[in-house]
Amino acid sequence: MKTIFITGANKGIGFEMARKLALLGHRVVLGGRSKDRLEAARKRLLEKNIDVDYIEMDVNVPGSITHASEVFLSIFGELDVLINNAAVLLDQDKQLSLDPSDVFDQTFRTNVLGPLLVARAFIPLLNRPGRIINISSQGGSMTDSVGGWSPAYCASKTALNGITRQLAHELSSKQISVNAVHPGWVRTDMGGPSAARDVEKGAETPVWLAVTADQAKTGSFFMDKKEIPW
Repeated sequence: MKTIFITGANKGIGFEMARKLALLGHRVVLGGRSKDRLEAARKRLLEKNIDVDYIEMDVNVPGSITHASEVFLSIFGELDVLINNAAVLLDQDKQLSLDPSDVFDQTFRTNVLGPLLVARAFIPLLNRPGRIINISSQGGSMTDSVGGWSPAYCASKTALNGITRQLAHELSSKQISVNAVHPGWVRTDMGGPSAARDVEKGAETPVWLAVTADQAKTGSFFMDKKEIPW
């Protein structure tokens, strides 16, 4: 049994990852900034006889991250898998050259700095071997052509991919793998009702990376359990 912490896990892909991993018998801890939403998510799972824990944490607030790591250590003692899932995609994210600066600032604070600070806080808790999984997007690819949609979001995922590669290099000697996942365009609150994939498919690859994939796989970008170009 692995102990797994998932940020942004009260809904969407994060919630589905939690459901799948708990059904596989792992100890899952939901992370989120709203206690009410975390309790509601836990209740939804308990109604299906799926038990999980939760810890309040706002990835935009460094002190909240530090406190959450201390609480996690005191309750659970150790961690096997960290999944950085919390992210934002703002409606005002239209044109990088014209958008108000707070759109870029908020997007990067949540999608880039947040996962890095969470990783820093929780790496000392990770067992060896351990795993870090960053939920990214092919919108951040430096290989594909630019689609022109939500440019701040896409640029933030490019930065997250860069952080993934750098952490993978730094942590390889400590038996901690670090990988990024493109879940696809998924029908969630963020993806919208027109998205091509259901949430079960979106959660499939990060769940595989968390518990089944070869530990030696690190510093890579995955979709549908296959490596894709950065």
